[in-house]
Amino acid sequence: MLLFSAIFAQNLTSHDPERAGSLDDNEIAPMWQSTGSSKFILGTDHLGRDVLARIIYGTRISLLVGVVVLVLSGAMGTIIGIMSGYFGGNVDEALMRLVDITLAVPFILVALVVAVILGNSLNIVVVLLVMFFWTGFARQIRAETLQLKTTDYVAFARSSGASNVRIMYKHILPGVFSTFLVIATLTVGTVILTESILTFLGVGVPGPTPTWGAMISDGRNYLTTGWWMAFFPGIAILLTVLAFNFLGDWLRDELDPKLRQLTQ
Repeated sequence: MLLFSAIFAQNLTSHDPERAGSLDDNEIAPMWQSTGSSKFILGTDHLGRDVLARIIYGTRISLLVGVVVLVLSGAMGTIIGIMSGYFGGNVDEALMRLVDITLAVPFILVALVVAVILGNSLNIVVVLLVMFFWTGFARQIRAETLQLKTTDYVAFARSSGASNVRIMYKHILPGVFSTFLVIATLTVGTVILTESILTFLGVGVPGPTPTWGAMISDGRNYLTTGWWMAFFPGIAILLTVLAFNFLGDWLRDELDPKLRQLTQ
């Protein structure tokens, strides 16, 4: 449903999510309330923009950020994790200390400073998230690599003269791919939530682009008179994070033979 909404957003609603409506359309309640209108199913915001249309179009931003960040940070973390686990020694020590340093940096503070210096944009949000979300991949992939490099087929490949790059690409990478998928699906919800937090704080995607975090930020000033402005975007974030978490749990059960046996 999320993918369908993101792809066919223009076909699901006729309202412009960015253009302000007339003064008569400001703060219209959801249609099931006495002051509501069937023209606006979930009501309108303080500028007369349709809440449902903005939620639907906001799905594009959330999924775009989630997918791009996971592809880039996942690739970065997987490469570093495989190198760290495979080579060990000083390489492992240096790369794991880099992980520790990254985890020790206060992400929100860095985001605020970068926004002040460089301004707000979708590209900056993606870069910031990639810089801080690769560590989870690196640590878990490293642990998997430490186990895989002791297997017989890796030893056979090494004794047959295969290069380190070939072993990591042909033998280690396929072995950690299922782990990568599980981490990715479990992390995408956190990425979307973090992007919403950044936008809520004013350092995320700039307006009038419809994003769930911006809608909650705008609606917090109207909680007593227009609760629907912040409530429904919050529900959208909740359902999206839950959906990806459930997907991650299911993949973990399906791809792990031990867990699959326990659930059958």
